[in-house]
Amino acid sequence: MPSTPHTSTDLFDDASSRLEEIFKRLAVDDDVRERLAQPALSLQVSVPVRMDNGELRVFTGWRVQYDTTLGPAKGGIRFHPDVDLMEVTTLSFWMAIKCAVVGLPYGGGKGGVQVDPKKLSRLELERLSRAYIRAIADVIGPDRDIPAPDVNTNPTVIGWMSDEYDAIARAKTPAVITGKPVELGGSLGRVESTGRGALQVLNIWARRMERKPEDLTIAIQGFGNAAYHFARLAKEDGYTIVALSDSKGAILNRKGLDPDRIWKEKTRNINLQELVYCDDSVTCLADEAEAIDQEALLALDVDVLVLAALEDQIHEDNVDDVRASAILEIANGPVTSKADAALAKRDVPVLPDVLANTGGVIVSYLEWIQNRTGDYWDEATVNERLRARIEQEADRVFALANEEGVSYRTAAYLQGMKRIAAGIMRRGHDHGPD
Repeated sequence: MPSTPHTSTDLFDDASSRLEEIFKRLAVDDDVRERLAQPALSLQVSVPVRMDNGELRVFTGWRVQYDTTLGPAKGGIRFHPDVDLMEVTTLSFWMAIKCAVVGLPYGGGKGGVQVDPKKLSRLELERLSRAYIRAIADVIGPDRDIPAPDVNTNPTVIGWMSDEYDAIARAKTPAVITGKPVELGGSLGRVESTGRGALQVLNIWARRMERKPEDLTIAIQGFGNAAYHFARLAKEDGYTIVALSDSKGAILNRKGLDPDRIWKEKTRNINLQELVYCDDSVTCLADEAEAIDQEALLALDVDVLVLAALEDQIHEDNVDDVRASAILEIANGPVTSKADAALAKRDVPVLPDVLANTGGVIVSYLEWIQNRTGDYWDEATVNERLRARIEQEADRVFALANEEGVSYRTAAYLQGMKRIAAGIMRRGHDHGPD
């Protein structure tokens, strides 16, 4: 993916700076500002792993609970070589906002381990996953903090983590973590949920703009699980996917790409070699499309640019190159605040991450309910409950943006922060830590 000019400390400062306008508009009490100035809990842990060659390596991991005013912390676990405390803190902050935006009874949490998991063997990866859960077991639980998948932690990894927690608890506790394989209590529809929810937000926006899917072209940066399902479902709805990229390259075909065929080719070695991660690229079918530079994808003249990779992909150094008519954020924080302001001046709408990528956490919430009640639903029921919640909350955000004359991001933050602020004040002035 394109390089970014920010450190993780900059990332947190940039993310939290967005609250100033929100606080002013809501006229929040000083108590709210103080409570949200820093995370409620930050835990750093050592994660020792015995490698296949007998060597012991110790990785660094974190679990952060930013705010739990509205319920237990909720947020994914990321395995990535660039993860650090401030990135995890920022992601947990966004999770608190995101859960509140769509009215879930959760606060914000996040976890991570600084590691390149693709350099580990399958057994080393399993040992890492289990060791990380052992390290954070004291601060998670169905009523305290419920982890989930994030970058490089797929259902296979989450299944190992769930099994490890059961061993620690000496009990079956499926509600402690979501995004599990269906066989271990996972929910039908969870794998597709982030992409499905993002597409629904785009569809709602398109209807409000009186735009038809068949008239809209889309370029997608990133082609992991969420982006694939978004692309697959968008093509079914009539959108034309003209460009895709991943960490190894990018392709363009103005007549349209077939996400299903590209995904099958990209992931074909997983089953053949019993891999946890795919080792191919979208460029595997470059004979049917033009290979382009990854940065060039961000500058394509398309109707919608979908950002589904990592943070800070559109920033002050490349925002002037963006020619898309609208941006949809599936990744967390892919547009910096300065780039956001520049896009606003050009009337380029941004469908923000704290609304657009909530499909995953909504279905994680539905999985949590199923785990706690023992009443498991079919996929159609899950998809309908996802659709109903996004429809309700996205409509509220878009209506608020129109009423207040603000961006969709500001409207989403107003909606989420109003709920969090009300919760903080209702708890009184002298309540203990979350």
